[in-house]
Amino acid sequence: MTSSYWQELMCRLDTKVEQMVEQIGDKCPHFAGKDGKFDDISSDWWTTGFWPGILWIMHDMTGKDLYKEAAWHWDGTLEEWFIKPTVEMHHDVGFQFLPTAVIKHTITGDEDALRRGIEAANFLAARYNPAGKFIRAWNEDKYGWVIIDCMLNISLLFWASKVTGDPRYKHIAISHAETTMQYGIREDGSTKHILSFDAETGAYIENFGGQGYSPESSWSRGTAWGLYGFINTYRHTGDERFLNTAKRIAHYFISALPEDQVPYWDFRLADDERMFRDSSAASIAVSGLLELAEIVPVGEKSLYANAAERILRSLTENYATWEQPEHEAILLHGTGSGTSFIDVSLIYGDYYYIEAVAKLNGWKHRIF
Repeated sequence: MTSSYWQELMCRLDTKVEQMVEQIGDKCPHFAGKDGKFDDISSDWWTTGFWPGILWIMHDMTGKDLYKEAAWHWDGTLEEWFIKPTVEMHHDVGFQFLPTAVIKHTITGDEDALRRGIEAANFLAARYNPAGKFIRAWNEDKYGWVIIDCMLNISLLFWASKVTGDPRYKHIAISHAETTMQYGIREDGSTKHILSFDAETGAYIENFGGQGYSPESSWSRGTAWGLYGFINTYRHTGDERFLNTAKRIAHYFISALPEDQVPYWDFRLADDERMFRDSSAASIAVSGLLELAEIVPVGEKSLYANAAERILRSLTENYATWEQPEHEAILLHGTGSGTSFIDVSLIYGDYYYIEAVAKLNGWKHRIF
């Protein structure tokens, strides 16, 4: 596909996101249903960072101040939850602070954003269980739970080591990735969502289906989290084990796609249950595949780059709201799980879609 296609797409996104700025206003968006209107959730929710992340990328790509002005306050809003933490503040501080504080500091050099990003990294590092060598998921009684999603959250720890010079953050991230790699990735490259360990001894117990169809299935968004997370871990460490794991997951993801290149919400659904796609899984995977294509030898690049472009083109031509200017989201047909947020628009799907298009237009900042 020619570069002009992606350039034109970036222009279309500029027009669309300008409209979204007006439509969304001060809302904290998570999902939009059939009416095309985003909800307005509490800002401690795990997806809070993705709307400001969209704004920061658009500012970086276009230079327009309206995006920066709309994004500026979000890391400060999130910081307030460290003063009065809720049950929703957990392993997902990476998703909250990477596309707010970290990208803000990266682009503008803002010192408060730097401080907030490090504060979030400290919070995440404090969730590390040294007996099991993992970062615990969620709160309440889930002391020994680990989830595949956290493979992208650990980018916050790699960043913290880089900006502070303290290797402890990086060591925690690597240990967590090793544990996830050992217990959460199957030989065929499919992934498990939730792993359970004995929090006292660190011994592995079992895995749960979580947001996937069953413990034996492979939740498509979880597979995308794993793909992107392991290639990022390789990028930060140079450890070939993580690269090979990312490749294995990528091969599984690509080979399991249906004809239109956008996965169902789980890769191992029964034939009569294949009803709902997950466009967010597709967009996350595209951004990860583009990273993989950048890193592998020349002879392997086309496998991952071509797959990424096929998926992205399908999203653009079959799943987007270009003809619905009143719709507040970009992508349709996202699915959170088989029991919640089914066939809706998801703000994180929009974020990774824009991130991927920006990469194809030369965007070089890497947040996740």
